Amino acid sequence: MKSIKGKVFWITGASSGIGKSLAELVMLQDAKVVLSGRNKQALNAVAEQFEKSENVMILPFDLAKIDDANMLVEKIIAKFGRIDFLINNGGISQRSLVAETSVEVDRQVFEVNFFGNISLAKAILPLMIAQGGGHIAATSSVVGKFGFPLRSAYSASKHALHGFYESLRAENYKNNIKVSMIIPGRINTNISMNAITKDGSKHGDMDPGQANGMSAKNAANKILKGILNEKKEIVVGKIDVILIYFRRYFPSLFYYLAHKINPK
Repeated sequence: MKSIKGKVFWITGASSGIGKSLAELVMLQDAKVVLSGRNKQALNAVAEQFEKSENVMILPFDLAKIDDANMLVEKIIAKFGRIDFLINNGGISQRSLVAETSVEVDRQVFEVNFFGNISLAKAILPLMIAQGGGHIAATSSVVGKFGFPLRSAYSASKHALHGFYESLRAENYKNNIKVSMIIPGRINTNISMNAITKDGSKHGDMDPGQANGMSAKNAANKILKGILNEKKEIVVGKIDVILIYFRRYFPSLFYYLAHKINPK
């Protein structure tokens, strides 16, 4: 992989799962890292693993409650002077049927996964243009490519990210802005534990599919390699990601399987 020594990475969702593993990877390669998430204590625990504290910044916030994304960017610039990579990884999942899910829950999912996400991209874009380029990677999902049971709002929010970032990429090709969509299948993280249900309460269970998924460390390795190779889409996971290709090339088979697969 390319050397990233001294490059500045801003990683959201960095307190656990894929975000944490990505942060650990880039810190081991002497990059400078801004760790963001809601849990300041967990972010500190990630940062404390590494000796070069001057290369790490803790910037906690809630994606659902971003008051001023420009202020967040300004804080990073005050410390590091630039931002080379934004890995927009933070998000929330869902486990509930369409017929039982309130619109308020749908809005909550979109507030985090879409509006919170793009707020950071919009805030960082002028900076990246001014500095001559940059790279934004946003975490979608395999269900950002197709609908799936118990994931209606989650799937829709991830579909929306693809439309937004493909537009951003097309508009800013001349500005040397790279965009990667990260498309994980089932990864062994706490995403199902933290998913919300029909009334907004926490799901609280580790789904079997999640428990048997690819490790976050392996996923992070593949994701970082894809980002540094400037791949537009980075698909990571086990056999479950084959559904993307079924949907594209064998739609009849996909539709046959879609209602038979255990959504958990």
